[in-house]
Amino acid sequence: MYSKVALISALVAIAEARFGQEQIPIAAISAVTSGGQPGEAATLAGAAISFLLAAANPCAKLSHADLILETLGEGDDAVAAARGLVGAEQNFNPFAVSIPTVCSDPTLPANELLRGIVPLVDPDVDGSDVENANAASSLTSPLNADGLSVADVMAANGFTNFDTKDAAGNVGEAPAGNADAGDNADAGDNADAGDNADAGDNADAGGANADTEDNAGTGNANDDAAATTAAAAATSTAATVECQATTFVTVTRGAAATATAEADAGNDNANDNAGNDNAGNNNAADDNAADDNAGNDNAADDNAADDNAGGAVPPEGVDPGQQVSSLGLDFGTCTPTIKFEPGLNGRSVDEFTFQAIDPVVNKGQQEALNPNIITNRICDQLGNVCGAAEDAIDACKTAQADIQALGTRDETTANAWNTALGFEGTDINPDNAPQEGLIGHT
Repeated sequence: MYSKVALISALVAIAEARFGQEQIPIAAISAVTSGGQPGEAATLAGAAISFLLAAANPCAKLSHADLILETLGEGDDAVAAARGLVGAEQNFNPFAVSIPTVCSDPTLPANELLRGIVPLVDPDVDGSDVENANAASSLTSPLNADGLSVADVMAANGFTNFDTKDAAGNVGEAPAGNADAGDNADAGDNADAGDNADAGDNADAGGANADTEDNAGTGNANDDAAATTAAAAATSTAATVECQATTFVTVTRGAAATATAEADAGNDNANDNAGNDNAGNNNAADDNAADDNAGNDNAADDNAADDNAGGAVPPEGVDPGQQVSSLGLDFGTCTPTIKFEPGLNGRSVDEFTFQAIDPVVNKGQQEALNPNIITNRICDQLGNVCGAAEDAIDACKTAQADIQALGTRDETTANAWNTALGFEGTDINPDNAPQEGLIGHT
């Protein structure tokens, strides 16, 4: 009995030691003062946490790092903060997978100031000593990233013990390392490739685990059950023997983190440790306002968008009372509209900011002077929480790019966004702001 208690205590201690990595780059983002409007740095910092949790797409944090520089400028503190996010370690659920997942999109990050930076990985991962040394040096001396994804850069510099995922969520294996690069020493442009001759040592390391993530919630039911039992036992035993197991709560100045829910049922078994209960979110896709408030009972329900839905019928499984896109797009349980209201969250009555209308989408997200922060949030939540269809998410990303190109920050911006997604005529001040004490988000 004693040995079992000791083992469980050790597991709890290990879990505590590795989770919470998402906190590390946040302070630097929040502290940026060289550019941006008041409150924007804190808003970006709060949003950044969700991109470092286990369920997040690794490409999302790179897009968010680009957004930091776009919003706050390219002052030294902003660049350092954005680089810190690119190079930050992303959590992964050790009960479901044993290696990290890295972004395979060669266009990200887009800003040249962020290219060539590679992330830290869990020190328990084989080959982490090589990768973490590369990660540390790349912050000040970026690696060659011409035409390469972060995954490509990592493989080219000696670390291949990871899986990949692109911006659309497609999973793959790590690129092959440059084990034979030395043989090409006379091949002109590849004359210096020999420096990476040892990169191939880990070339096959990712292969053995390439299917780990795909199988986490399918064929490994017994392993998942065991992990679930162990996690539950750890919680129970900790209370008895005072192991002090911790529920991790993320708190940042100015914004609460929003954890993303794993779609794979197999990952439920230990994901509470990874941040699914993080920041009071409890259950990122629970019944919290998704049914009652996604467009029925909130102030936007009776607005002109309902009348302009063109008689569209809600997609199967969607609340019949929810607003429906006139374009026939299935946004799942959410409505992706934007409001533009004055005086939110203690701001002056003549200061207007943007915010998502849907309470599930805006939960924990501060209002923003920059509409791109809110459009980015909406598109992320559609995939992470709302269960939107792929074509709806694609339409959101297209509208996001259009709003960024538009460059406006007024009521026409909100109207343009809502119209682009099939919600023309939406009331962009559904809260009848300004009102004393009005926060504007859940």
